[in-house]
Amino acid sequence: MSPRPARKLRCAVYTRKSSEEGLEQEFNSLHAQREAGVAYIASQKSEGWIALSDHYDDGGISGGTLERPALKRLLLDIEAGLIDVVVVYKIDRLSRSLTDFAKLVDVFERRNVTFVSVTQQFNTTTSMGRLTLNILLSFAQFEREVIGERIRDKFAASRRKGMWMGGWPPLGYEVESRRLVVVEREAALVRRIFDRFAKTGSVLSVAHELNAAGEVTKRRACANGPRGGRSWTKGAVYKVLANRIYLGEAVHKGVAYPGEHAAIVDQRTWDKAHAVMAEPAHRRGAATRAQVPALLKGLIFGPNGRPMSPSHTRRRGRIYRYYVTREAIADGYETCAVTSVPAADVEGAVLDHVQRLLAAPELVARTWATAKREDDGITERDVTVLLAEFATVWNELFPAEQARIVQLLAERVDVNEDAIEVRIRAEGLASLVAELRQPDARRAA
Repeated sequence: MSPRPARKLRCAVYTRKSSEEGLEQEFNSLHAQREAGVAYIASQKSEGWIALSDHYDDGGISGGTLERPALKRLLLDIEAGLIDVVVVYKIDRLSRSLTDFAKLVDVFERRNVTFVSVTQQFNTTTSMGRLTLNILLSFAQFEREVIGERIRDKFAASRRKGMWMGGWPPLGYEVESRRLVVVEREAALVRRIFDRFAKTGSVLSVAHELNAAGEVTKRRACANGPRGGRSWTKGAVYKVLANRIYLGEAVHKGVAYPGEHAAIVDQRTWDKAHAVMAEPAHRRGAATRAQVPALLKGLIFGPNGRPMSPSHTRRRGRIYRYYVTREAIADGYETCAVTSVPAADVEGAVLDHVQRLLAAPELVARTWATAKREDDGITERDVTVLLAEFATVWNELFPAEQARIVQLLAERVDVNEDAIEVRIRAEGLASLVAELRQPDARRAA
C-alpha cells in the first residue's frame, strides 16, 4: 500500500525589525529572517509544508504595538482561511508584549493556525508549549521595557547637556553633524515675529502681516513628500513665540537646560513678548479694536456666505485695515477666491451705495411714509434734504457713532470676486431720519 499523502499546509513567514537602520541595504535583517523561515519550511516538506509567496515584512516598527501594516494583512489572511502556519525567526519578532501576544494566539487557535519559531522549538497546541511560550514572552516584554528605560534615561541625560535629540528642526535652524545651526534668513523671520507681536499684541495681526509679505512656514523634505510651506495661522505664530529653543535652551519635560545651539532671540526680547502674552487675549483684543474701528463688523460676508473678520497691520507708524475671510485665517490664503479686502475701500463703497439709494425717489417716498408714523409734521421735502445732507453729517461723527449708524442702516454686505452687494435695513431708515432731525429740533428749541 502507498503511504497516505500529507495535507498541504500553507505557511506564511512574518518578519519585523524595530529600527529603520540598515533597511536600505540590499540584504538586510528582514531578508535574513525570511530566508531562515523559508529554509525551515523546506525542511518540513515531507509534512506537506509549502511557503506562500506573499511577504509580510514590517520594517522600522516596534514589537510593542499591533498597529503594523504587514501584521494587519497577515491577520486578515488568517481570518480569510488562507494561512495554516505562521513562521517567525523568534517569537519577539511577532510581539514583545505578553498581552498583545495573547490576543494573537486567540486568533491563531480560533482559525486552527499553528505558530512556529525557527530558533525556539515549542508547540502552542499543548499546555507545556503554551507555558514555554508565556515564559519566553515574559522575558521578551521585560527586555523591551528595560531597553525603553535605557533609551529614556539616555535621552533625558542628553537633553540636560543641551544636546539636540532629533526630530524636525524648528524655523530658524537646520541640523548639521547632529547639532542645530542657525539659518540666518529664517532667524530674521523669527526675530520679526517676536518684535511685531511685542508691538501689536496680536498674533492674528502678525499672521496677516507675514502672509501679506509672502512668508510661509518652514518647509521640510519628508520621505512621503514635502511638508510645511503653508500660510501663517494664529497657532503657527503662537508655536514660535512659545518655543524656548530660540533662547538657546533645550527643554525636557518642562524643564529648560542651556543648549549647545546658538540663541536667536535675547532674553530681553523674549521677556517683552511674553509680558504681552501674559495679558489676557480678550483685553489685548479690546485695546486693539478700540484703536482700529471696523464699521462693517458682523455685516460683511465673503463669496461662500461665511463672515469676514476685521484685521489690521502697522507699517511705518500707519495702520492698514482689512476684512479677512475666516477660511484664510484658519486654512491659509490659498483656500478661497477672495481672501481679504481693504477696509477703507469696501466701507467707502458701501457708504457710496447707501447714499445713492437714499437719493432714489422711491426710497425717499418710502422713508417719508415710515417717518410720518412717528412725526406727523415731517414733509417729504424734509426727508429729501436730510438724506441729501447725510454725507456732511457723516464726516462730523466719531468712529463709534459712524459704526452705530452703519449697523442701523445696513442689513448685510456680500463681497464677491467682482462686485459688492448691500442690503438696506428698511426699518432703520426712519430711525436715521429721526437721528438727523435732532440737531434741527435742538436749534429750534
